[in-house]
Amino acid sequence: MRKDSRFSHMLAGALCAALISAPGALAAGAPSAPSTYAGLAGVAPQSAPAALAAPALASERPRGARRIPQLRQASVPALALAPNALASPSGSLTENFNGVSSRDSAATNFGAEFEPPDQGLCVGNGFVVEMVNSAYTVYDTSGKAIAGPFNVNGPFEEGLTEFTSDPRCHYDAATHTWFATILAINREETESFIDVAVNTSGDPTKAWTNYKINATDTGGKTGPHHHGCPCLGDQPTLGIDAHNLYVTTNEFALTSEVFNGAQVYAFAKKDLVGLKPAVHFVHFDKLTIGGGVAASVHPALTSGATKAEYFLSALDPTETGDERVGVWALSGGQLVAKGEVPTLSSVVLPSEAYSENPPAEQRGTSTPINPGDDRMQQTQFINGSVWGELGSAINIGGDSAQRASAAWFQVEPVLRKGVLAGAAMQRQGYVAMPGNYVLYPALAVTPNGTAAMVMTLTGAKRFPSAAYATLAPGAAAFGPIAVAAPGSTNYDPNAERWGDYSWAVMDPGGASVWMSTEYIPPKASQTPDGRRNWGTRVLDVSTGG
Repeated sequence: MRKDSRFSHMLAGALCAALISAPGALAAGAPSAPSTYAGLAGVAPQSAPAALAAPALASERPRGARRIPQLRQASVPALALAPNALASPSGSLTENFNGVSSRDSAATNFGAEFEPPDQGLCVGNGFVVEMVNSAYTVYDTSGKAIAGPFNVNGPFEEGLTEFTSDPRCHYDAATHTWFATILAINREETESFIDVAVNTSGDPTKAWTNYKINATDTGGKTGPHHHGCPCLGDQPTLGIDAHNLYVTTNEFALTSEVFNGAQVYAFAKKDLVGLKPAVHFVHFDKLTIGGGVAASVHPALTSGATKAEYFLSALDPTETGDERVGVWALSGGQLVAKGEVPTLSSVVLPSEAYSENPPAEQRGTSTPINPGDDRMQQTQFINGSVWGELGSAINIGGDSAQRASAAWFQVEPVLRKGVLAGAAMQRQGYVAMPGNYVLYPALAVTPNGTAAMVMTLTGAKRFPSAAYATLAPGAAAFGPIAVAAPGSTNYDPNAERWGDYSWAVMDPGGASVWMSTEYIPPKASQTPDGRRNWGTRVLDVSTGG
């Protein structure tokens, strides 16, 4: 079964109001006219995780089915690497342990087996939480499991066999609060939801309070009718700043391939932290950029003071490659808690070339891994810069074949009177290895300027493995790729693709980066019947404070 990102799951909670404003288009560099919504109804806190009671029948609905891109030949960049550029490991790896696996997912879902994992990783207050499709475990910072694995639907108060997908989570040190998001679809496949779970205790093993927003978009109380709806908010992302929790989605029709573009939601953080029965939020839709419909607009995990929440998006409307990134800013975020509308603006920034990855080879089989598309994978704002990364095809000098790589960007946004006036590309580059393929990168940066990137590394002579690289402060390029955990065998030949995302997050103390990615773990972490063999690896890389 696929539990990925063409369909999403539900957030525990109930919706109590409707989108009330007409939607508007977003012009590059100009504010958008958003749809708005004044509140969500909360539900009673959930009890702490408990042992699972098996239902009469576990759901067989695939946990997601995002469009699988048609891989095309495209104009891709050429990269010259020095002969010894990849000879030695990089960074200081302080923790390295097996995370949630396909075995855990099946065990907590009454034998139902899903793929891919989609890593949600959050760290704080002495805990490490990893949420995947379709289980989660709470660890201490040495990798010891404290609680779990549990069914991932638990914190969202979805029934344990209900359809959910694409979990993410974040610990907000400023408010001592855990946030988690997920996408949900009802059994009849007639309604979709975004769920937001909140835990203010500081301990993720304790009760969560849940909120739900209806993303079906069929008119009436659920907002403006869009083409092809009933719809779903696919692959909800997660960002945060001092004022709001941000969730963005891609809206698809529930029963066809109709795509209506990116959606942006800003939820008032003080309402969520206060566990208010009605949480103010603002919704932006019908967004355009660079002459086309916006897609996969990724909000930043914001560190430190900022005048706006920033977002990045890739621009490749024809799926043949591009040399632009979208830069977005939401200013006046404090207005959301007052029931007012902030300003969303965007600009297009020239960038290095990128395009969709080629199929990735793996040792032990002629069946390649489908690496997904070239959407923006993760975004962070720190020290005045917005950082992002995505997967891209690349031609490496002296290598006989086109490879998958990670393209990364450091962007300085320019905000004037609450609107983006421009942006500058401070640094950019690629992370690649001759003869190998880099899949689903994720990076995070610490206050001293060090960046760490996690990825899956695979090749004709390598099983899919967990790997990472680091970027020193002020350096022009990432250092060599280091393998943290070699894969034990090849990926399931019947699986459609790898992914959908890895994750990286700065430790709240600022001295390291926690990361998680997919790889093939030892047999003990694979499903007992051998049908699903993915696992995840959790790493902590010291960055020197």
